[in-house]
Amino acid sequence: DQMERDRYFSDVEAQDLIEFGMIPEFVGRFPALVPFHSLTEDMLVRILTEPKNALVPQYQMLFGMDKVELKFTPEALKAISKMAIQKKTGARGLRAIMEKLLLDVMFDIPGSNVECVEVTEEAVLGM
Repeated sequence: DQMERDRYFSDVEAQDLIEFGMIPEFVGRFPALVPFHSLTEDMLVRILTEPKNALVPQYQMLFGMDKVELKFTPEALKAISKMAIQKKTGARGLRAIMEKLLLDVMFDIPGSNVECVEVTEEAVLGM
C-alpha cells in the first residue's frame, strides 16, 4: 500500500538510482536525496483551504466579483481530494479538478440573478 511504498522510498540511496539506470555523473550532482511522502485526503483538503493563496478562497473571490457566494461542503472537498489521489496528480491536480468543476458555472453566472453556489459531493462526483 501507499505507506509501505513511502517507507521503501525513504531508504533510497545514490547507488539505487544508478542501478535503476541513471547516469552516475548525474546522480553525483544531487547534494541530498530527500524522499517525498504521499499526500492523504486530509492533507489535500488542507491544501485546498488553508494556505494564503489556497484554491477555495481564490474561487470564492472570483465568484464574489459577481456578488455570488461560493460554498463547498466538507464532503465535496473530500471528493475533490479523492479524485486527485485516484488520478495520481496530487496537489498539482487540484486546480485542474476545480477548474473543470466550476468552469461552466463561472460562465453562466454573469448576467444571471444567482446569489449563491454550493458545491456538494454529488456535484463533484457527477463531473
